[in-house]
Amino acid sequence: MPTQFGIMQGRLVPPDAGRFQSFPRSRWRDEFPNAVTAGIDYIEWIVDAYGQDINPILAPAGLLEFDALKQKHSIATHGICADWFMDYPFLRCTPTERTQRELFLHTLLPIAKRINANYIILPFVDISCIETEADKDIVIEILTTAAPIAERFGVELHLETDLGPHDFAALIARIQHPFIKANYDSGNSSGLGYIATEEFAAYGNRIGSIHIKDRRSKFAGGIATMPLGQGSADLPSVFACMKQINYARPVTLQVARGADGDEVNWIREQLAYIKQYWT
Repeated sequence: MPTQFGIMQGRLVPPDAGRFQSFPRSRWRDEFPNAVTAGIDYIEWIVDAYGQDINPILAPAGLLEFDALKQKHSIATHGICADWFMDYPFLRCTPTERTQRELFLHTLLPIAKRINANYIILPFVDISCIETEADKDIVIEILTTAAPIAERFGVELHLETDLGPHDFAALIARIQHPFIKANYDSGNSSGLGYIATEEFAAYGNRIGSIHIKDRRSKFAGGIATMPLGQGSADLPSVFACMKQINYARPVTLQVARGADGDEVNWIREQLAYIKQYWT
């Protein structure tokens, strides 16, 4: 079972400009001491268009301050959540745009290695979702090109999709490269009506990272993110499935937000909630 729990970046400070999830332009530095107080081991770093011009990992000068804060507070950065590809999707774009976006992915790989991130999550959900067989072909082409670069830098690429368990398993089976893996999201899956045991049975051997959150089911009027235990996610089942596949990697909380200004206490409570299943 996992020995470290992390947090999606931005959850330890009030939302930036009212955004539910984004790089926290004004207060990213505050998340390091806040993570320590909340009992968090690492931050899953966000790279998005909103924070691109100020994100410290994208500039040499910023990396120096970033390194100093990590060392001072002993907070790791095990992964990158590349929400930039939600702003600039690989799918339903021109060939020129796709080429530029693939190049950006390739430039992220050495950056990930530089910050000791083991993986980059590629979101294929919402506006970036995989809709057709042609979309699947494009995704496979992108991954086939990127996989050897990922291997060179020792950084895995994790796909986050809204595909059902058998469709997702079939997609990822088309590329057997060890640096291409799946991201499992408890809230996204349950919100869409998927069953954890079926998902882990279908592609559990390819899961490289896990996001823990809870969501209202689409059958109950939407898939809004909810506090843990108040949505459709069967967390006892999820953790039982993790144990069954001997999942020993870190787990990232991507939980609902609490009251603005009370982020540290809220995350501490949410962390305690999931640790009851971990222990």
